[in-house]
Amino acid sequence: MRLLSSLTPLGQHFSFRLRIVISFQSCNFPRLFTMASSEESLRNTLSQKQSAVDAQANAVRALKAAKAAKAEIDAAIEALNGLKIEKASIEKKLQAVVTGVGGDGALNRESFRQAVNNTLERRLFYIPSFKIYRGVAGLYDYGPPGCAVKSNVLAFWRQHFVLEENMLEVDCPCVTPEAVLKASGHVDKFTDLMVKDEKTGTCYRADHLLKDFCNEKLQKDLSISSEKAAEFKHVLAIMDDLSAEQLGAKIKEYGIVAPDTKNPLSDPYPFNLMFQTSIGPSGLLPGYMRPETAQGIFVNFKDLYYYNGNKLPFAAAQIGQAFRNEISPRQGLLRVREFTLAEIEHFVDPEDKSHPKFTDVANLEFLMFPREEQMSGKSARIIPLGEAVAKGTVNNETLGYFIGRVYLFLTRLGIDKNRLRFRQHLANEMAHYAADCWDAEIESSYGWIECVGIADRSAYDLHAHTEKSGVPLVAHEKFAEPREVEKLVIAPVKKELGLAFKGSQKNVVEALEAMKEKEALEMKANLESNGEVEFYVCTLGKNVLIKKSMVAISKEKKKEHQRVFTPSVIEPSFGIGRIIYCLFEHSYYMRPSKGGDEQLNVFRFPPLVAPIKCTVFPLVQNEQYEQVAKVISKSLTLSGISHKIDITGTSIGKRYARTDELGVPFAITVDSTSSVTIRERDSKDQIRVSVEEAASVVKDVTDGLRTWENVWSTFPHHASAAAED
Repeated sequence: MRLLSSLTPLGQHFSFRLRIVISFQSCNFPRLFTMASSEESLRNTLSQKQSAVDAQANAVRALKAAKAAKAEIDAAIEALNGLKIEKASIEKKLQAVVTGVGGDGALNRESFRQAVNNTLERRLFYIPSFKIYRGVAGLYDYGPPGCAVKSNVLAFWRQHFVLEENMLEVDCPCVTPEAVLKASGHVDKFTDLMVKDEKTGTCYRADHLLKDFCNEKLQKDLSISSEKAAEFKHVLAIMDDLSAEQLGAKIKEYGIVAPDTKNPLSDPYPFNLMFQTSIGPSGLLPGYMRPETAQGIFVNFKDLYYYNGNKLPFAAAQIGQAFRNEISPRQGLLRVREFTLAEIEHFVDPEDKSHPKFTDVANLEFLMFPREEQMSGKSARIIPLGEAVAKGTVNNETLGYFIGRVYLFLTRLGIDKNRLRFRQHLANEMAHYAADCWDAEIESSYGWIECVGIADRSAYDLHAHTEKSGVPLVAHEKFAEPREVEKLVIAPVKKELGLAFKGSQKNVVEALEAMKEKEALEMKANLESNGEVEFYVCTLGKNVLIKKSMVAISKEKKKEHQRVFTPSVIEPSFGIGRIIYCLFEHSYYMRPSKGGDEQLNVFRFPPLVAPIKCTVFPLVQNEQYEQVAKVISKSLTLSGISHKIDITGTSIGKRYARTDELGVPFAITVDSTSSVTIRERDSKDQIRVSVEEAASVVKDVTDGLRTWENVWSTFPHHASAAAED
């Protein structure tokens, strides 16, 4: 789901918005560096050194003008050259911090990214769609290995979440009637701010242009002061909170123009990101291609609740395509117009958000970035999950449980735990109805990328669809004995509010109905004493004047036989394409060939997600060896192991290199009719097993029943001089 703005009803929807933090990737086993106080110190030092260079240059000119002695001038020039060398050294250090270029010859982040993408496209993991027609921005095709990786990731997602939690999986249409998305807020609020080239009409994302400008200055302009650098970083930090007017003002202040033509830009204005269509030949029923999969679950809540025996809690899940008409797609699989989402809606009693299995994850420790640390300028730190929930940093056990399960899911896929953090939304990022929200962010060559959102959305979605459809989406708790309860009743007078606020009436009504008891009773007291009160409406971003005639607030005592309530929703939402791209980067490395004359590409995919689990190579073109290879292939097929036979005449070393580049974890080499070798991709270690055992050994390791270390210690080792030729 999508983060639009803290001021919209969709404010807590998962964003998949790229939050670029200055961080860098090297080529082999990437180690990332972040700009911190060292950058500020280097900028200050560079500024001081530049002043010293300027002063010494003036001194040299003055000596020459005064026709001083040659020895004195030479000494001054030598001092100037020394200062220039010192300045160049500082510039080099600063450049290393802001571009990630290491002193060991490691590639910078752009070069690393290019190496990864070249390999991915060449080996057909994914390619631009409609390539022979020059493609369409933001649309990509997955090739055979990419499809296999995606299929494996989704299969593990189903196993890890749907099966583990007994979730109810649904599959809803991609085409959605307008009424559904009107109720959810997408029709009115699912927008990004756009600017146009005033001469050509070319469109750009306004925040992208400002973000690119600030990053460009920070990374490539070494002459800017530490104060100016701090300003640019501040703009990046508050980017999502800027209004259209503020964004436009910044674009004008920095003189930002159209990137391609350098023409002036229009003022920013909102553009709805949904693809619009019509349902039926008459065109009278408007619809949209869904921008997320969650609404299909919400509108089916009543039937799912019945299917679950009218019991809470329960979770529903859906995997499917979503569509967003991005203004200026870029960054490959990270921002596309059609993509796969996997979303969970866990419905729970708002008065009891404990989770019976929370103890299973409570002892996990990983990088967390609470809002207090963000506000105070600190970095993410390792926090035990149980401690975070106990201290209230994470709002409740159920939210904490899913954070823990998401951590386990991502790390088991192959995401580096040192480049994975859970960042809590700041107060100004969250909608008024949200209890808490965390993003699983993965660090890549693009910076920290939001890949999973885990949000406690309270009861907003079911309330919205109840109001729009007229069908109560509620749960029931029957009492053993009738109870006398005192209930707060907030009754907005819509006629009066409509007259006063016109088009903003709905925002005011929603805000009034969302008031907590303490706030509502304070309003009641103020209305009775003063007749009016100022009231802040989050979705409007301003105070409005509420008069006594506009709302009735009371507490009533009633006898109830059951409690009827709208469940809260805990929502983990996964951007599958983003996760897969980060997995590609985290898995990629280069190692020298045996001769040391070239660098070979390798993807270290865990067997769980590897597109092909095993390859089978007859060592030489020999009919007997090829027959053995076919026998092993049949056994692998019966065991459900994806594999590939390679009987080309190329050297075994080149065949290994080809499959390493596809991330294949195991290779079986047939060099006799009774036994074979099994080679592990990353260590290049080999063991000797019988032909009959080969398939079962690979299956055991691939299924996680045995580790390679265990296999290595069990079977005879094999070292072939020809193996890596």
